[in-house]
Amino acid sequence: MSGVVPTAPEQPAGEMENQTKPPDPRPDAPPEYNSHFVPGPPGTAVPPPAGYPGGLPMGYYSPQQPSTFPLYQPVGGTHPVQYQPGKYPVPNQPVPITWMPGPTPMANCPPGLEYLVQLDNIHVLQHFEPLEMVTRFETNNRYDIKNNSDQMVYIVTEDTDDFTRNAYRTLRPFVLRVTDCMGREIMTMQRPFRCTCCCFCCPSARQELEVQCPPGITIGFVAEHWNLCRAVYSIQNEKKENVMRVRGPCSTYGCGSDSVFEVKSLDGVSNIGSIIRKWNGLLSAMADADHFDIHFPLDLDVKMKAMIFGACFLIDFMYFERSPPQRSR
Repeated sequence: MSGVVPTAPEQPAGEMENQTKPPDPRPDAPPEYNSHFVPGPPGTAVPPPAGYPGGLPMGYYSPQQPSTFPLYQPVGGTHPVQYQPGKYPVPNQPVPITWMPGPTPMANCPPGLEYLVQLDNIHVLQHFEPLEMVTRFETNNRYDIKNNSDQMVYIVTEDTDDFTRNAYRTLRPFVLRVTDCMGREIMTMQRPFRCTCCCFCCPSARQELEVQCPPGITIGFVAEHWNLCRAVYSIQNEKKENVMRVRGPCSTYGCGSDSVFEVKSLDGVSNIGSIIRKWNGLLSAMADADHFDIHFPLDLDVKMKAMIFGACFLIDFMYFERSPPQRSR
């Protein structure tokens, strides 16, 4: 018995292979649950307890049941959000434009001017065109007309051909088209060409603006008056009869301060309104991006409101429109 060496019990061949073979890192194939599923007998229906939507445990959400934890829904349909809100700007994000609610038509009011009946103050914001500074090519001016609530009232677009704009620059004759939120042209402003080579006191050299509302029906004119010290205009009705006067400052450059053009009665005593060109710092000094504030009484005749509105654009072209510098030969 002492000469017998004890040996380990013999193991099956399959177990020996399991000890010598390294474990397979790949997961096993999922079992076929359908083959092992055996339906049991139907039980009694138990109503879900209170506070558990659809019978699910607390903390779970069913798409068919309302819950205080909504499912994640990607923005824009099936496309997920690519940028974390508040950290990276979303590209190609359109800026929403809020329009002033359209008023109902009014008697004795040209169509489209119902907006001005409700306002006593409007803002004229000119679009900045960086290509003009780079290419020195004069483009059509564009303006946004807004109220005090930053709601869009009108859009004003210049309609002048390329040759006229770049040949005559600030002295060019132009056509301004005023459109509303529906894209309808409700007003047209025309400035004819006036030669400035002759004496300034000559009537043929004075600038003039015609306002039509609706387009094709003239409601008045804005005419320049010669003055040695300041800008003076007269606002006329459709018969070219003077109704109001516009009196500008002695210096219209407005460097570092606002330029105020007062709208007064014919006798110059009553102050009716004002056209203020706001000073916007370096942008006002070097670029074409003017900002005007127009004030008039709330109960003023709506046609006269439109005439004061039109006078703002003639003032802009005459004193604050800056053409791109020309290359010297």
